[in-house]
Amino acid sequence: MTTPVFESVHLDDVLLEPDPIDPAWILEGNPVARSGRWSQSLDTTTTSWVWDCTAGRFNWYFHEDETIYVIEGEVIITAEGQEPCTLRAGHAALFYAGTRSEWCVPRYVRKHAILRPHMSKPVLFALKVSRKFSSKPAGHLSRSTL
Repeated sequence: MTTPVFESVHLDDVLLEPDPIDPAWILEGNPVARSGRWSQSLDTTTTSWVWDCTAGRFNWYFHEDETIYVIEGEVIITAEGQEPCTLRAGHAALFYAGTRSEWCVPRYVRKHAILRPHMSKPVLFALKVSRKFSSKPAGHLSRSTL
């Protein structure tokens, strides 16, 4: 069996299942969240999701680096030391592992999210060394050679 070159999906077709927000995190309202995973990297460390949520205000704790792209609706993000930021359809953001922010969803929000675990410095160093000494296919251009 060969490994596929890529995966593709129409984000509207991703099946969303209940994904309740931790009740201890909810600050206001009764937000109802759903999510659906549509891909996972071959090394199983990175996943791609569609997530949506109805109106409410809650804390969100990021256990992994999370890059989001808002597909529909909006969310107002408040984080310590930063001005509140409204993310609407077409906006993207990166939330770092180990951080927390407050999410206020006025009506509804739907996002695409890519989750990647935070790597410790020793693991990152080992990865860089491994990449440096791995063989590259002919014609391969890395950012460092462009």
